[in-house]
Amino acid sequence: MDGLGPRIKQLRLQAGLSKAALARRVGVSDVTISYWESGTIKQIGHERLVALTSALDCSIRQLLDDDSLQAMASAPMGDPQNLMSLHADMLAPWEQRTPTSEPPEQLAMAQVIMRGCYLVTPADGETFDFLYEGDLAAVAPCEQFQQDGLYLIEREGKLQIQYLERLAAGRLRVSGEQLNGVMVESVRHPPFRLVGYVRARWSRQ
Repeated sequence: MDGLGPRIKQLRLQAGLSKAALARRVGVSDVTISYWESGTIKQIGHERLVALTSALDCSIRQLLDDDSLQAMASAPMGDPQNLMSLHADMLAPWEQRTPTSEPPEQLAMAQVIMRGCYLVTPADGETFDFLYEGDLAAVAPCEQFQQDGLYLIEREGKLQIQYLERLAAGRLRVSGEQLNGVMVESVRHPPFRLVGYVRARWSRQ
């Protein structure tokens, strides 16, 4: 992420913010902002990245350069820096490659949430229910319904994010921001493929 520091500085100046003002918005010290911009601190956690996009009023792609995105895409599964673009008409990112290693056993609390997950953001021009440009989501790959919540599903060759809830008699209700509740007769054999469970989301709004 060699280009991240200069990018933060550039976006900060464009926004007309001092280091102290940006630090207040992000919830860090102005010394930390200086370290980020100078490259003294190169690794920035996903929560701080989301806070930066909100403070600088930019998308995650504006904040990170192409090299940074490529580096994140090649990171091991479970790494909070493992950022991938989500395309509606392509396979889920984790289905396009093989994980190279397992995450370490001892993890910080934020990493516990992320363990076994991939960090995704909508690709340029893509729109998903519940996930917008600049937002991040921690998605755990899964093939079966686990519990009520948001899921990444594949329907008719397109990826979607929908809310699934279990009803009586083994039925599912599928709903979204653009879709009123639709009943599915069988939890075991839904008319779509379950791809992942959305374990957490962070919005830049």
